Amino acid sequence: MRPVYCISGGVSKFAKARSDKTFQALVKEAVDYAAADLGLDYTKFIELVDGSVASYFSDHFQRQLMSGIMAQDYLGLCPKPSHRVEGGGATGGLCFQEGWKNVASGHMDICLVYGFETMSHVETWKGNEFIALASDVSFDYPVGGFYTGYYAMMVVRHMKEFGTTPEQLAHVSVKNYRNAYHNPYAQKKEKLTIEDVRNAPMIAWPLTRYDVCVMSDGAACALLCSEAGLKKLEKAAGKSLKPVRVTGIGRGTDAMRMADRPHKKVPLLPHEHESDYKDLKYPGVHSFRAGRSAAIQAYQQAGIKNPIEEFDFIELHDAYTSSEIQTYEDLGLCRYGEGGKLATSGKTFMPSVNYGLNLEEKPVCPVNPSGGLIACGHPVGATGLMQACFALWQLQGTIRQHFKDPALQVANAKRGLIHSHAGTGTYVTVSIMEAA
Repeated sequence: MRPVYCISGGVSKFAKARSDKTFQALVKEAVDYAAADLGLDYTKFIELVDGSVASYFSDHFQRQLMSGIMAQDYLGLCPKPSHRVEGGGATGGLCFQEGWKNVASGHMDICLVYGFETMSHVETWKGNEFIALASDVSFDYPVGGFYTGYYAMMVVRHMKEFGTTPEQLAHVSVKNYRNAYHNPYAQKKEKLTIEDVRNAPMIAWPLTRYDVCVMSDGAACALLCSEAGLKKLEKAAGKSLKPVRVTGIGRGTDAMRMADRPHKKVPLLPHEHESDYKDLKYPGVHSFRAGRSAAIQAYQQAGIKNPIEEFDFIELHDAYTSSEIQTYEDLGLCRYGEGGKLATSGKTFMPSVNYGLNLEEKPVCPVNPSGGLIACGHPVGATGLMQACFALWQLQGTIRQHFKDPALQVANAKRGLIHSHAGTGTYVTVSIMEAA
């Protein structure tokens, strides 16, 4: 298995609607960015790419089957190899890992992974219906199931089991919105207070409008390469580049229907003990077993023993403030049941952003410096690749260059984690990236 590097990435502006461009042109906007970041002419960039992986969640939004091949053609990549991946909210994360496989296996030296979604093409109610089709259409969907309802149910159980509070959820929203205020690609830019979050329109108790991500249009891409591919790119660019190595990947799955998920022992991370969870019914509906499974695999590959101490930042899938707190626990940033306390502690905040909160502890491992899905936006097929792109820039130390604002640069970042999550935790990916 060959070493794999992420060397470049690009994003489009995320917005409620990008009526100015087709989905193909949105993808090219992101790929143009990646080529320019390397200092390469677009034609030369495409010539060097051996193949691609396309990422988009739903054919329904653009009302077009096989959209991936249309983007492939628009980019000028035909007749090079490509395939499309789909896995709900984890689609972008799966795409990143499929690109990693292409390079690690020796099938390609340079692989472009790109993703998009144009969710504004339908009314919001119709978009929510399309998203709800990612639940069990024979069981959940017919009885009025929709995702905010599912996540509200799960966090209510988390609250009952562990004492989590709505105010702890609101801390996540304040953090991510304030981070996004400094991100020029983010869809939402608001300086919120705890009161703003809790007084916003209620969607499904305890989740208000500010606890929930928004539908978006946007695209993102990343360029993965082998050592041989890196040399080709450096020769073409006429300069040394800043590679970031992908040192660990993991995936997990779980039953579509939460009622089908068994109660077993918690799969332990290296710093945990069975005595920590002797009374916990796991995974229940308060935890994501697929996330813990993905983390275990990635941590083993990358040699991670104590994640909150070993990661300089994390970009995780916060479709809901509640899922960010639940994922803290799945990733082992704290023990199960302590996610709410971690959310208010200050450990997951950026040191250079003023949040208007009285936080007890200093930042240790900032989570979602980009603003996350809640504020940056969630064009589903692009989201996991947006995370990869922002993680790349963090590890290259170039956030100031790309954002024109130093506030979101994690100082001396050496190792980061990106995390994608689908459904109610049915597919989850974890990828670890390190400055080479």
